[in-house]
Amino acid sequence: MSLPQEQGKYSYADYLTWPEGQRWEIIDGIACMQAAPSPRHQEILMELSKQIAVYLTGKPCKVYPAPFSVRLAENGEEKNEDIKKVVEPDITVVCDKTKIDALGCHGAPDLIVEILSPSSVKMDRLIKFNTYEKAGVKEYWLVEPEGKLVTVFILQEDLRYGRPEIYTDDDTVKVSIFSDLSIDLKPVFESV
Repeated sequence: MSLPQEQGKYSYADYLTWPEGQRWEIIDGIACMQAAPSPRHQEILMELSKQIAVYLTGKPCKVYPAPFSVRLAENGEEKNEDIKKVVEPDITVVCDKTKIDALGCHGAPDLIVEILSPSSVKMDRLIKFNTYEKAGVKEYWLVEPEGKLVTVFILQEDLRYGRPEIYTDDDTVKVSIFSDLSIDLKPVFESV
């Protein structure tokens, strides 16, 4: 078992050999270590996950809070070992149960939520935005604890994210992939 270096091209086969106690992602073959989340980050994650999980009770879609591996294959990456994009979103919602296996999710989830931290802003706003859009993630949320804001991107018919909708802690967010789910942001940011 060798730890990844800043440089080098890695695949899911490499990812499986890295220590379980550390959170790594691979974007275009480049290994990126994730910082340990803060208590505030975890409180936001738990409240959002709770609201989504309560709604999904008895429904086919499932919510998976981090750590949860999502493998996003591209052309020519037929086998798991070849995949060069492995992410661990803060919250993942998957409605197609055939995408779930013992290793996590293989394919684009329906909804991904990333909670920004000072060390993840560039990754979440730019790199993951482009990765999720290209992979076909239907809905992508960026949660900003400092500003108490949620930015929601919805995949359009042209397979690009449309103009974002921005919500504050006083708002309720309508989840586009479900016709009757709204998330109350007041309790999400209550402890922030």
